[in-house]
Amino acid sequence: MYVIRMTNCAFFARHGVHDEEETLGQRFYVDAALTVDPGPALVADSIRDTVDYGTAFRVIEEIVTGKRRYLIEALAFEVARALCRDFPQIARAEITIRKPNAPVAGVLDHVEVTVVWPQ
Repeated sequence: MYVIRMTNCAFFARHGVHDEEETLGQRFYVDAALTVDPGPALVADSIRDTVDYGTAFRVIEEIVTGKRRYLIEALAFEVARALCRDFPQIARAEITIRKPNAPVAGVLDHVEVTVVWPQ
């Protein structure tokens, strides 16, 4: 096994429970740690046999910038399932989503959630 990490992928989206979050939108940051079964990819040095991270980025982008989710947990879960579905070489997807402007009555850098699929 080996791990492909995509860190701090940034997207503008409109997720959240409050109407203002949908109206204003904000930036979301996504990390993906994908544990991959190497199959013949490492020996063959073949992109066809591994996870093309450019394509994986587009899958993440499509989901994060698409349909509004109230929970970033649900958003991370959807990203993890889609990546495992689209790339059968992925044995495990760990998706972290950070929301820097979470509507919290206090000072914090961001709210972050991590989902692992399959569990």
